[in-house]
Amino acid sequence: MTELANIDQKQPGKRLRESSYDRSGGNKDYFTLEAGKTLTVFDHQEPGKINHIWMTMVGLSGDEAYLYRKIVLRMYWDDEEEPSVEAPIGDFFGMGHGITKNFVSAPFQMAPEDGQALNCYLPMPFKKARIEVEDQATSDLKFYFYIDYVALDEVTNPMRFHAQWHRELTKDAANGNEKNNAEFEFGGKNLAGQDNYVILDAKGSGQYIGTNLNIHNLRFTQKWNWYGEGDDMIFVDGDKTPTLKGTGMEDYFNTSWCPTQEYNSPYFGIILGGGPNWSGKVTYYHYHIQDPITFDQSIKVTIEHGHANHRSDDYASTAYWYQDEPHQAFQPLLPVEQRLPLPDVIEPTDAETEPYFNYPN
Repeated sequence: MTELANIDQKQPGKRLRESSYDRSGGNKDYFTLEAGKTLTVFDHQEPGKINHIWMTMVGLSGDEAYLYRKIVLRMYWDDEEEPSVEAPIGDFFGMGHGITKNFVSAPFQMAPEDGQALNCYLPMPFKKARIEVEDQATSDLKFYFYIDYVALDEVTNPMRFHAQWHRELTKDAANGNEKNNAEFEFGGKNLAGQDNYVILDAKGSGQYIGTNLNIHNLRFTQKWNWYGEGDDMIFVDGDKTPTLKGTGMEDYFNTSWCPTQEYNSPYFGIILGGGPNWSGKVTYYHYHIQDPITFDQSIKVTIEHGHANHRSDDYASTAYWYQDEPHQAFQPLLPVEQRLPLPDVIEPTDAETEPYFNYPN
């Protein structure tokens, strides 16, 4: 990998690019991505390594709500039949909730205007590679892209890049409505991670390099309503108790004290900070670029949804890792109607009492 310290050293291979430039020489520098169709944007049959991906898009008939949850990005390496990358496009590039927002990290960046320029700098070696984009929205899109890569004589690294999206409307594991607020937020015990939210469950040999986590607080109360008291628990190579155990959700994301301030750094940050009393939607990221978590047989990355899994909120995440192929087949991606975020504001009715957990029927 090229850094400032070795930028004066000539890199191996031939630098190439696939892009959506107008093949006629005009200025129609986009591909049309039709609703309900899949577009192949990269298909390379010789060894190489992708170093940078830039993408942006716009509806041909105007804006469409939650567009970035409706477009699906998939990547296939070395003639595999199952994708190694499958995620809604916005979530893959670092932020969920079906929206974009300017932010900067080392592997992912959403750049102006309003975060609609999607960038990834993670290296992706391959012997063969195919990247597809599927339009599960209701409108056709103008789809622009650069995929910058290096053609190589051979690729000796056996590990391939992977990314997987997950969403869950978490359920209170112990009848939160029957507790007082102190017991609800801090009571109970969870030693083995039962009922934790699962960020990644992978088999094989490789290394986990991080996640973005998107939470929508669905509890209505005037009481202390911090959503993130849950601990991270990571199980490596079949360990029954956590191999790595954390002290709180915000601590795993290298922040502190129930944060609401937005903050970007190369490896961790808060893109979306939420509203009063920790209400609404938030987005965190933590990328283990300097400290990847290696595994030889398996890894399970989990986090409590509230202490002892007392909270019932809307969780969605994208996990990123490298591993030797073959990888464990992914669970089927949720259909588009089950991927869409809930409305930003969900008001309780007069008949409802606090605390209240709102779920769609």
